[in-house]
Amino acid sequence: MAKKKFVKESATIMTEMVLPNDTNTLNNLMGGRLMHWLDVVAAIAAQKHSNRIVVTASADSISFKQPISLGNVVTLHAKVTRAFNSSMEVFIEVTAEDIPASKKTITHRAFFTFVAVDQNGKPIEIPEAIPETEEEKELYDGALRRRQLRLVLAKRMKPEDAVELKSIFNMDITK
Repeated sequence: MAKKKFVKESATIMTEMVLPNDTNTLNNLMGGRLMHWLDVVAAIAAQKHSNRIVVTASADSISFKQPISLGNVVTLHAKVTRAFNSSMEVFIEVTAEDIPASKKTITHRAFFTFVAVDQNGKPIEIPEAIPETEEEKELYDGALRRRQLRLVLAKRMKPEDAVELKSIFNMDITK
């Protein structure tokens, strides 16, 4: 298995059209349907990076900026931002397009975490993710802070051990 892979190798684009069965009573895309699409596109990106079966470990920071209307074309762009031992963070950006009106809007952003597993469902080592562009480097740099926050919130890491989080709040970690 490759020890390193470029972030761009995991890039995945998925396109869907919002149909009546996808909407709520306001004729907007249901949040649950969007979350399903986010999970699917993020899993594909994680599989591309790891070349393994992956399972969803967390879905967080899903920001619902704007509703997506019936008939809009939804495009989800996903890519691995950083890989750890067996887990990887995936960033997804969602755009909604009203084709007749020639209007395209970024509507949602989200971070998901996946774990690569072997055929027995046990976590398995994955390649390092190498960022190249400025955006990829920015997402890569922030991934460790986001990971520590997830671990603290899940009570899998003590707040005092979250060194990267302390650094953004200018806390003295020597005390």
